[in-house]
Amino acid sequence: MKYRETILLLAALLSACVTVPGSAPPLPPPIPSETAVADKAYVIGVDDRVQVSVWKNLDLSITVPVRPDGKISVPLIGDVQAGGLTPEQVAARVTEKLTYYMRDPAVAVIVTELRSHEFLSRVRVTGAVRTQRSMTHRQGMTVLDAVLEAGGINEFASPNRSKLYRTMRSAQGDVKTETYSVKLGEILDEGKLETNFVLLPGDVIAVPLRIF
Repeated sequence: MKYRETILLLAALLSACVTVPGSAPPLPPPIPSETAVADKAYVIGVDDRVQVSVWKNLDLSITVPVRPDGKISVPLIGDVQAGGLTPEQVAARVTEKLTYYMRDPAVAVIVTELRSHEFLSRVRVTGAVRTQRSMTHRQGMTVLDAVLEAGGINEFASPNRSKLYRTMRSAQGDVKTETYSVKLGEILDEGKLETNFVLLPGDVIAVPLRIF
């Protein structure tokens, strides 16, 4: 009896996994490769504002701008190079210097204001929209978010021929621009979100004019 119950349970589980024709989930947005993601790690620049937090040591925790020489001043250890490094690399340098004064320091570095890379971290919407815009990228921003912020499409647009242009850099330093088709009309008029891609800093959305 137990054997038969096991077979029936397996059959039920298998039937639940069968995909009904026409009900396939939407395709995910284009995801950059692991190399591209690594290359997207933020590099601190001059005028960026960084927060250095040392666990259980409020006197050593500071928020300061990066000086023109690329350095920041940290209590107890003095100047530390920050410009040209990622937050993780700066945290590692601060940690290394602090080990001369304390045991197992826990350091976190966060960029609180992105001043040096303002234009690299923007998203642009061009073409047949109400107002062509260059806007600050925000985590989770999608094509629809950016187009709505640009006032939506105008009466001359051909929205389903829209394109998303994404520039990526390989590990060898080669720059390549990927192009993705965006069915903007379907997104706006029908709520079909298959091409409502999540945006990355530097993305450009182009909405072409209708062909008369």
